Amino acid sequence: MSETSEAASDNGHPRPNGVLLLDKPSGLTSNAALQKVRRLFWRVKAGHTGTLDPLASGLLPICLGEATKFSHPLLEARKAYLATLRLGWHSSTGDSEGELSAVAAPDFDEQALNRAIDALTGAVEQVPPMYSAIKVKGRPLYSLARKGINVERDARRVHIYQLDVLRRSGETLEIFALCSKGTYIRVLAEDLGEQLGCGAYLAGLRRVSIGALQISDAVGFEWLEFASMSERLALLQPLDLLLEDVRPLRLNEHNSRQLCHGLAIPGYADIAPLERARIYTKDGRFLGLGEVDEAGLLKPKRLISKAF
Repeated sequence: MSETSEAASDNGHPRPNGVLLLDKPSGLTSNAALQKVRRLFWRVKAGHTGTLDPLASGLLPICLGEATKFSHPLLEARKAYLATLRLGWHSSTGDSEGELSAVAAPDFDEQALNRAIDALTGAVEQVPPMYSAIKVKGRPLYSLARKGINVERDARRVHIYQLDVLRRSGETLEIFALCSKGTYIRVLAEDLGEQLGCGAYLAGLRRVSIGALQISDAVGFEWLEFASMSERLALLQPLDLLLEDVRPLRLNEHNSRQLCHGLAIPGYADIAPLERARIYTKDGRFLGLGEVDEAGLLKPKRLISKAF
């Protein structure tokens, strides 16, 4: 078995170490989903990679145990969404939970829609919504918004790599968006409505991928809650799944032990300084993350516990 369950926990059960690909249901916060998963895995240390709004559903990777050390690359990865927009309306929150007001009938042709899509594809500036978790002087914006307080927010540059229209019917527009970290699909919906001159808000959202991870490989609570622990453990993805885009390096047993004891390994001057690498033993056992310094020394960056 992989690192997902090798170490024993305090209660005598295997300690889960791995990545659970959760299909989060709508109506549940990301933190509430995380806590439900923890309860199903003996309350092991855990964290999620990339918050989904309560109304959104879809892929929410949950890192359990040692996997929490390697979650950063997923936070930086591209994310893909299926979004449903309601045209002709404005929402005070940018989604279906807000106060709605009519703007204008969605009266535009296919050419106008294509121009709007093109205008919002590529590098774009977004002003974060007031109903977001961004903090100002230690307070999240949504807590201020709920009190009717509006504050100035600086625009942020994000990248929309792909934006496609999937279906249009009356006031409903369904789109696919592949975007960078930090993109607000609610803001994208509002910007699209502004481009079309009719207004729009986000009526539904489902995340379908993060980097190479796909919603088709995820599982929901309706299965998890009734599965046996052995079935749940079998679902966990290995720790190095989170580092697929990082260069792999294999070390002999001596160097593996040296690295795991905090010592630098010479001989890597051919690797760019500050480049990271996922480290394996000669027989393919994952040890963690290393980094090469300017002198060509491979140094431990973040390693699994008790590798040796």
